[in-house]
Amino acid sequence: MPPAPRHDQWSTPSVTVVIPALNEEHNLPLILENLPPVDEVIVVDGRSHDDTVAVAREVRPDVVVIRQTRTGKGNALVCGFAASTSDIIVTLNADGSADPQEIPRFVDALLSGAEVAHGSRFRPGGDHRDAGALERTGHQALSRLVNLFFGTRFTDLSCGYNAYWRALVPALDLPAPDVRGPKRGLAWGEGPEIDTLATIRMAAQGLRVVEVATVGYPRLDGDRPRRVLPAAVRAVRTAYSEYVRRWKIGRRPAPQRRLSEPLRPLHENEPTGRHAARHSVPPPPRDRDGGRRGRRRPDLTVIQGEGRDDRWDGTTHLRAVPGENFRNY
Repeated sequence: MPPAPRHDQWSTPSVTVVIPALNEEHNLPLILENLPPVDEVIVVDGRSHDDTVAVAREVRPDVVVIRQTRTGKGNALVCGFAASTSDIIVTLNADGSADPQEIPRFVDALLSGAEVAHGSRFRPGGDHRDAGALERTGHQALSRLVNLFFGTRFTDLSCGYNAYWRALVPALDLPAPDVRGPKRGLAWGEGPEIDTLATIRMAAQGLRVVEVATVGYPRLDGDRPRRVLPAAVRAVRTAYSEYVRRWKIGRRPAPQRRLSEPLRPLHENEPTGRHAARHSVPPPPRDRDGGRRGRRRPDLTVIQGEGRDDRWDGTTHLRAVPGENFRNY
């Protein structure tokens, strides 16, 4: 597994936001319009039957739209990881259950020394408004089970709001996007268990995972049936399977897995074609004064070898969100 990047390697690390979307034409515009300045936005379409793709391009012309190769949230995230070109990857749901304006908090956690920033709705400053009492109890019970198995101190295993250094994504050891999946059902790691699975594997690799307080909201528009019991069973199975997997391989790192070749943007009425086809992002248009507009790099400042531990000094011009609370694992 490649080492985590030193935080003084870049004065401004680039940021990609990966958004899996399936029939989210009503919710996606609100997410895209409220994103802070980032370098790249990738919407991974799950073969939507509505105008999700068209709406994404209308709201944000510089968006990169790709179509996932199989089904499931896990596969959508892997496709987005393969298409990303930035130093940092942030995963964000398209249904409005997470606030895009909290992205700077996750980036700040990485720049402060974390290798993975994991969202928690149960940390002080966070809230779980998108679930009832029974579901909240289930999430807390799952966290206790995983903490017992792996000696961690997580408070929320099922939050899909995360940020990673891109160089460490292969440590997740997820099914590659361009391999043939099972004839029926989902490959392991491609279903709703992806959030729990990714968190456990990062912690099992010995990476420094930091919880970032976040607020979970109900869907913005359009209710969907919540399959609480099947998702709970799959999450418990995930915890047990990963415990057995770790016991079998000991503390040996997961095998290296090279990211697939980047994907090119999906054009309207165009077949998906081979997933590993190369994609290129056109440069943003220029203003009359010669400056670039469109995609903007986040204004982050990193100490270059100054201070006792060469850590970032916390200076950023991204929107600050009060109530920050990190916890190391």
